[in-house]
Amino acid sequence: MRSIWKGSIAFGLVNVPVKVYTATEDHDIRFHQVHAKDGGRIKYDRVCTVCGQSVQYADIDKAYESPEGDKVVLTDEDFSKLPVAEKHEIPVLQFVPSEQIDPILFDRSYYLEPDSNTPKAYVLLAKTLDQVDRVALVHFTLRQKTRLAALRVRDGVLVLQTLLWPDEVRSVDFESLDGAAEPRKQEISMAETLVDSMSDDFDPGLYTDEYQIELKRLLDEAIASGSNKVIQREEPAPAEMDAEVVDLVAALQRSLEATGRRPESKSGSGGKTAEKKPAKKAAKKAAPKAAAKTAKKTTKQTARKGA
Repeated sequence: MRSIWKGSIAFGLVNVPVKVYTATEDHDIRFHQVHAKDGGRIKYDRVCTVCGQSVQYADIDKAYESPEGDKVVLTDEDFSKLPVAEKHEIPVLQFVPSEQIDPILFDRSYYLEPDSNTPKAYVLLAKTLDQVDRVALVHFTLRQKTRLAALRVRDGVLVLQTLLWPDEVRSVDFESLDGAAEPRKQEISMAETLVDSMSDDFDPGLYTDEYQIELKRLLDEAIASGSNKVIQREEPAPAEMDAEVVDLVAALQRSLEATGRRPESKSGSGGKTAEKKPAKKAAKKAAPKAAAKTAKKTTKQTARKGA
């Protein structure tokens, strides 16, 4: 990995030098746009709308146009004068409980590596964050853009996750939910049973990007054939689908049957099912009878020995 930024975390009066690395990567297969007729690559040209000439990237500046139509052109020199452009410090603003940050605010993730021969301050901050079970809210400036970010620990390494500003999250109000009917108790009970049957610990290794796997296989087959074209194959006929199930209870019933479980009516105490109670009562009734039978048998055997 190659670091994309260097700076330091300001933790009170403690300074923690760090290098920043992008924590995630995109494995999507990239495609070029080509002319369908002859396969030639499609290229785009930056053309000025005033003089009609092609413009090199180095000769391009940035312009802002206000809603009233006023235009302001800024050069790289103008941007360099802004205070955030040269800010290489990540100041800690406060520490907050992890659960108070809504996941919808998380944007991009970065790994932080200690940039010092003696990473004692780095390890101290990481250990402290791990033990107090809190995340540090910080300011992080990258590519001339200042972000609010969450600083936390993952496997002993500091991770920086940029956050969206509150006004960047859209408010939502769907009219389709107005006056929506409340689910019935039976529907909620069966839905909870279905959730319980599908519950397990999260293991990301169990999941794969099937689309990318199939796309890669398709491309490999086309290359192996030497034709540079996709080989058309007969697709198996899709399985017949049942008619749409309108009743939620019927849909939940079928879902539970697919998991190999039957819906169980829940009792009011401890979430135990009603089916298990008769079995327990029967066991309790059977226990005294079994004990009496054993005692009677023992008495007979003793009497025989005495005779």
